[in-house]
Amino acid sequence: MTDTDRLRRLLGGPDTAWLVRRVRRRLERGRPLTGTVTLAGAAPGQRRAAELLLGRRAGTGTSLSVSLTEVDRVLRASGACAGGLAGAVEVLDGPVRDLAREQAEAAAAWNAAFAPLDEAVAARPEMAEWRGRLDSSGLVRRLASGPGEAAGMLRHLAAVARALPAGGIPLGRFAAETCGNAHALDDGRPLATLALSCARAIAGLPFRADGGAGSRREAWAAVGVHLDELSSTVLCVGLPGDAGTATGRMLAAMRGEPVSLTLRQLRRHTAPMRAGLVRVCENPIVLTAASDALGPACPPLVCGNGRPSAAVWRLLELLAGGGAEFAYHGDFDWGGVAIAAAVRDRVGWRPWRYDATAYREAASGTPLAGRPSPTPWDPALAPAMAERGVRVEEEQVLPDLITDLAGVTRAG
Repeated sequence: MTDTDRLRRLLGGPDTAWLVRRVRRRLERGRPLTGTVTLAGAAPGQRRAAELLLGRRAGTGTSLSVSLTEVDRVLRASGACAGGLAGAVEVLDGPVRDLAREQAEAAAAWNAAFAPLDEAVAARPEMAEWRGRLDSSGLVRRLASGPGEAAGMLRHLAAVARALPAGGIPLGRFAAETCGNAHALDDGRPLATLALSCARAIAGLPFRADGGAGSRREAWAAVGVHLDELSSTVLCVGLPGDAGTATGRMLAAMRGEPVSLTLRQLRRHTAPMRAGLVRVCENPIVLTAASDALGPACPPLVCGNGRPSAAVWRLLELLAGGGAEFAYHGDFDWGGVAIAAAVRDRVGWRPWRYDATAYREAASGTPLAGRPSPTPWDPALAPAMAERGVRVEEEQVLPDLITDLAGVTRAG
């Protein structure tokens, strides 16, 4: 039984509101209503209200202390509220939330939302750090209103993760195949932000929530997805070309000059390209220097320009289809090693001054940073880089690379 009028006189006024709030917070957190609560700087009205409630002087001083056990006893004994202090708070201020239960239910709902993504990345160690960052950064929770909305988003993100890296596919088609909507990964959508961060993780690029158009294009291209057929390009020089196709005729006419081929051109070139031994480098400066030094006599050279784009992969596959063999050189840093490994996995190559011996002979004072990567083409290279601790960029060994290319020309 509750005598509501008496209860409001004892505990429902503005001068006891602080006490009701303190009790509610304790109940919401599952703490017992025992011990004492203290109000610093209590006003005279608050002190008189406590005295009326307890039936005795509330002491002196600037602070006011009230025993919760005593308040509970008074409310029960006076008939104001048979449910004691806990019941009184609900009568005066509405039902008390069970925060522990709510938090447990929310945690379970979020775990269920993330379950498809966790299953998709469980066997992919290269994605472990990214998955952890999704939690630590709170990115998903900022993009979704709650676990219910996040569940569908993360289910599509899991499909994206399973499908990457792709084999050179337009973004719209990739979105339709993985998310059931060709516009699901359009720039500005929450899922697109998450998918782009996933692509960065798979490509070994730094974690970030978003970036400019060029940054997004680079990240998607690195995992075989292109935003359009004209923005994805590849630089090459010295490819012999042919007389029977438009791209072949252009290459033949531009022999000795660097050429930029678009993915659109290469997709329409269906015949294999025949070029014998093709050297592959990481940086455009190598092509420029080779063209300047050797002109039309420059042997076939393709530039990955950092992370290979869809156009780079397409050109290498056309060359491989024509029987070409590849020799590879890149920067001696962990990012360069990861790029080299990706190219090796895709088309295979033999090292071109890209082994432990060449690394030790190259001069450099630039510190090596980043996470080590294996070098299966020369297992001694990775330990040598870790031990020496310096990076060597292609520009620093450019004379040696040009000498090698000139030697091919003279031998031919």
